[in-house]
This record gives sequence, C-alpha cells and structure tokens, in this order.
Amino acid sequence: MMRVPFPGSFVPARWHGLLALVASTVTAHAQDTLRLADLQAAAVARDPRGAQVKLIRDQAARRLENIRSERLPSLTVNAQAQHQSDVTSVPLPGAIMPFKDTYDAGLGARLRLLDPSRAPRRVVEEAQASEAAARVGAATFAQRLAVNDAWFMARSLDAQRQVIEAAITDLDGQLRLARERVAASAALPSDTALLLAERMRRRQSLDEVAANWTTSLTLLADLTGRVVSGNAVLSSVDLAARARTARDSLDAVRVRPEYQVYRASRDAVQAREDALRAQDKPRLSAFTRGGYGRPGLNMLSREFDTYWQAGIQLEWAPFDWGVARREREAMAIQRDVIQSEERAFADRLRRSVQSDLGTIDRLERSLAEDETIIALRERVLRETRLRHSEGVVTVAELIDRDTDLQVARLALVTHRVELEQARARFLTTLGLEVR
Repeated sequence: MMRVPFPGSFVPARWHGLLALVASTVTAHAQDTLRLADLQAAAVARDPRGAQVKLIRDQAARRLENIRSERLPSLTVNAQAQHQSDVTSVPLPGAIMPFKDTYDAGLGARLRLLDPSRAPRRVVEEAQASEAAARVGAATFAQRLAVNDAWFMARSLDAQRQVIEAAITDLDGQLRLARERVAASAALPSDTALLLAERMRRRQSLDEVAANWTTSLTLLADLTGRVVSGNAVLSSVDLAARARTARDSLDAVRVRPEYQVYRASRDAVQAREDALRAQDKPRLSAFTRGGYGRPGLNMLSREFDTYWQAGIQLEWAPFDWGVARREREAMAIQRDVIQSEERAFADRLRRSVQSDLGTIDRLERSLAEDETIIALRERVLRETRLRHSEGVVTVAELIDRDTDLQVARLALVTHRVELEQARARFLTTLGLEVR
C-alpha cells in the first residue's frame, strides 16, 4: 500500500501561513455564527402578530379612501306613489282639482363644496392606525426577552461543556498514570476503579449538558425560524460600557415600544379632539335633482311632467346643548389617564431593572473572587498530586481536589455568562439594542 505523505512535507514553508489562513477561513464559514441582536430581530419578525401591522395599514387605507371619496358627488334615486286626503285647490267656479293620487321618481346628486371635518377625520384614521401598530410592537417585544433566555442558556451550557471536557481529558491522563502504577505493582486496582467511576460520572454530566444544549438550540430555532446547527457558534457581546451608560441615564431612557404606544395614544386623542371641533363648523353643499311625476313642480297640474331643481345648501348647528364641550372634556380626561399609565409603566420598569443591577454588581465582585479561588484550587491540586505520587494521599482525595477545581472553573464560566445575561436583560428591558 502506498502511503501519501502529509501535505506539509512537500509544501514550501512560505506557503504554510497562507494555507493555515485558508483553512481557518473555511472552518469559520462552515460554522453558523449566531448574534443575539440578529436572533432577537428574527424572533420579532417571526411572531404571527407582526402581520397585523400590514393589516392595520390596509384597513386604514380603505377608510382613508372612503373619506377621499366624499369629494365626489353622491347620487340618490327616489321613487314613491301615495294617496293624500286633500290637495291644493283654487276656490273658483270651474277650477280643475289635482288628483289625490301622486307619483314621483327622480335622481338627485349632492356635492360637498366645503367640509371642515374631512381633513381632521383623515388625521384621526392615521393616528388610530399608528396607535394600533404601536400596540402590536409592544406585544411582540416579549419575544426579545424569550430569545435572551434561550441564548444565554445555550451560552452557559456551552461554557460548562468546555470545562467538563477539559476535566475529562485531565482525568484520562490521571487514569493512564494509575494503570501504569498498577501494572508496576505500585498502586492498588481500586485506584483505577475510582478514576474510571469518576470519568463515567463526568461523562454523564457532559451528556446532560449536551442534551440541554440541543434543547436550547431547538428553542432558539423555533423562536427565530432560523436553522440552528449543532456546531453553531454563539458570539459573545461586550455590553459593559453600554450597561454603565444606560445605568447613568436610567430615568431618561424612553425607547421601549410601550412609550411609542403612549405617544400614539395621545396623538390619537388630540386628532379626535380636532375632528370634534371641526364638526361644529358650517358645511356647504351643492345639490341638484331631476324627476318625473304627477304632479311635477306645478302642484295644480293633473298631468305627468318632468322637472329639475338645483341649489346650494348650508348646514350649521351652532348650539348642541353642550354635547361637544362634554366630549372635549372627556378627551382631556383620557389624556390624563394615558399620562398616569405612562408614569406607572416608567415606575414599574425602573423597579424591574433593580434586580438586574444588583445581579450585575454581585457578579462583578464574584468574578474577581472566582479567579482567586481557581488559583488556590490549582495550587492545592498540584500539591495533592505530588503527595499522591509519593503515596501520601489516596486517589479518592485526589479526585475530591480535582472535583473542587472543576466546580470552581464551572462557577467562573457560569458567572461570566450570568453577568453578560444580566447586562443584556437590563438593556433589553429598557428597550435598548444589545449589539
């Protein structure tokens, strides 16, 4: 069988760096790099309620078209036949009396020349559509928080997996050494059994972490509608500076979609109030009507006749018993209600982030301590291994010290992810981006 030499054995040395760069580029593209901000946007876009925005706009467009069509003449067709108990008569001898049975059919047209309420009513429709769309945005915002939970669950599990894999690799080295010592009659077979049992326990932990990792990726895929592969890379985000800036201006941050709802609600109330004022103004219309009947316009005629009429009509109700005033007062009350709701929401938001701020402070302190704890555990483990090699301590004690170091490392990586999660949750709760 002919052996194929390793490529590096015949590739010029000056090409090695280029080949390494190409290989790393291909590997990076083979992996699916996921970014938290992109997944949040995908989850919001995937929410079925997002389609309501277009439906709301289409609905408003049809109503606006109806208002625009009021500029066109309105046509009406009327027809009636009636019998009346008396008719117009002339008290002269031989005068002809009209028939008491009358018939009339006609076509009328009316054109609004002046309607001060038309433009305000258009503004009302647009404001109501904006308010409804803003409410959809507020309703779908919760998807961002759901993505945060799944994302950081996956990040934490991935960090734990790496620590456990490193611990298993280290334990494998200890197992090889123990087997050599048993073969040389320098140790008991129970030492090997203890190390094997510990390795099996750690592999069980690794299997559990891997299963939960798969579950978290499945949840991310379901939330975002994206295909999330098993070799996906969850890119970390440095949010420390943004979290500090947001914390310094906590009371001034007003970017949550709920604030847009409150602004749109106030605009809608103002638009309805303007439309109500416009209802009090005079309206001017032109009209015409043509018809055929008995009698026509000549009430004394006994013959069927055609007729037409045209004119201008003014409509104005200067007195409405205070109806419009009370409606405006009700709208002013509604503005106060919206303002109180906005203040209450701001208070709830400020209280809700206090837990995240406390978590951030605690984890920042814990990370410094974690580093110290790991350094101390590593020193203890080195001494324990040295003492074990001299036969002073047992394998069980060595495993305990190694487990202590593993727990400390797991705490460190977990605290790092939790700190990043607390910062991301703090920013997301305020409505800020997490790029």
